[in-house]
Amino acid sequence: MAYDYTPFPYTDPPGLTETEPRHAVVIVGAGPVGLAMAIDLALRGVKSVVLDDNNVVSMGSRAICWSKRTMEIFDRLGVGERMLAKGVTWKVGRNFHGHREVFSFDLLPEDGHKYPAFINLQQYYVEEYLVERARDFPELIDLRFRNKVVGHTDLDGCVQVEIETPSGSYKLETEYLIACDGAGSATRERMGLDFTGQTFQEQFLIADIEMEQSPFGDADVPERWFWFDPPFHPGKSALLHMQPDNIYRIDLQLDVDADGKAEAAEDRVIPRIKAVVGDKPFKLDWVSVYKFRCIKLDRFVHGRVVFVGDSAHVVSPFGARGGNGGIQDVDNLGWKLAAVLNGEADARLIETYHEERSHGSAENILNSTRSTNFMTPKSPIEALFRAEALKLAQDQPFAQKLLNSGRLSVPCSLEGMALQTPGAAQIAPGTALVDAPLSSEAGDTWLLREVQGEFTLVGFGDVVLPEVVGLRRIGINHRADYPCFTALQNHAIRRYGAGKAYLFRPDGHVCAVFDTPTEAAVREAMARACGAKLTEDTA
Repeated sequence: MAYDYTPFPYTDPPGLTETEPRHAVVIVGAGPVGLAMAIDLALRGVKSVVLDDNNVVSMGSRAICWSKRTMEIFDRLGVGERMLAKGVTWKVGRNFHGHREVFSFDLLPEDGHKYPAFINLQQYYVEEYLVERARDFPELIDLRFRNKVVGHTDLDGCVQVEIETPSGSYKLETEYLIACDGAGSATRERMGLDFTGQTFQEQFLIADIEMEQSPFGDADVPERWFWFDPPFHPGKSALLHMQPDNIYRIDLQLDVDADGKAEAAEDRVIPRIKAVVGDKPFKLDWVSVYKFRCIKLDRFVHGRVVFVGDSAHVVSPFGARGGNGGIQDVDNLGWKLAAVLNGEADARLIETYHEERSHGSAENILNSTRSTNFMTPKSPIEALFRAEALKLAQDQPFAQKLLNSGRLSVPCSLEGMALQTPGAAQIAPGTALVDAPLSSEAGDTWLLREVQGEFTLVGFGDVVLPEVVGLRRIGINHRADYPCFTALQNHAIRRYGAGKAYLFRPDGHVCAVFDTPTEAAVREAMARACGAKLTEDTA
């Protein structure tokens, strides 16, 4: 493979020779979600132990499409700029029917954002960067590779975890066990928890190829190309993406009854790839076959065991909602878990992670299911609808919106949920931040850099912000005795509206909006966002 897989070192854990003190958090799984969880908690001063049964990053590119919102979260975690520098930036997608392009879209038609709509970067690089970032917190993150969790037991006020290592077995206790152990979660299986949802019979072949010449032909640009009924793969669908290091991702729909193992054999894969790229020389890097699944747990929180990422929900890859959804889970849970562990909030706050992210995963599943049904019609009427939509889309703009090759990941709104204070604004409570460039005497910055990570009250225009203990205040296009910035190109004022104050949660979601913010009103909104309005029935 093109990537140099270097094993991480194994060290005997202290639990082999002595009883370890009870840990605040144990995280199962050192993939992107588990590592991001540990870093998020470390930034809030919370210690964690990360247990993984492996000692290398993921085999194969796996998740490659990282959305703008996810990149903003990675920015807060300290790896966003590194990912952006290495990744392939794209925002244009093209849909083809046969030979002919029928529709293209631009995911980020306006400027004034730090991060692009999407970057493509192989999962193994993301894990590498996150491991290196985790090592910046040696006192807060304890990474333990080749530590396989084989059991866990609920005790009074904690969870006992059983672990096997090359040197023997040991146990430890933790206040919270965070299951980031993927779609085949052993934690979930031990607890007898089942996914609900739909598993489709359609199969797709993923092939990563290393190739010096671009398969995009004359249009040598990083774009997303999707074909319905392509000439090189008639009657099926196909997808082409560019990755760093001259790696290209090709997805090809297979027959429903195809033998996945046989289809992944090199003698079957190579001719399929040649049909796509022609006579250009290439080297096969990684191959996998998968079925579409749109499934999730009924509950993400089970006492002191919390499921995050693919252990809680799985969607088909078209739309890039899997890895992105997992990182957005982390963003939602991290500040809540830290607040509970630090005694700043009741444990019921963690229940809102289930409420908000179950909602987010349901939205992802809905979009993923619709994409799957359009790409692979299940009935004659669905097939007729797709055929007519593709025909009309060639010259009718209204029909172009009906084409569905994967509705790409966007942050879900939490509007109307328990932690938000209702209010009307251009960006309503529950909405994730919309970035904008700012400037001050200290230099240029971005709104996302100023509001993520802690509760922050932002005044847009001539708004006076009250002082509230434990709350960061910033003004935009305003002068005051707290940090103030200028809205470059007026993007921030145009997006949020002048004369408004927005209260942002630590995860960057708006939780309240004020025309005239008072200390009492801001305090009440902060308390609500920390769970003060929750009842036993809510939890």
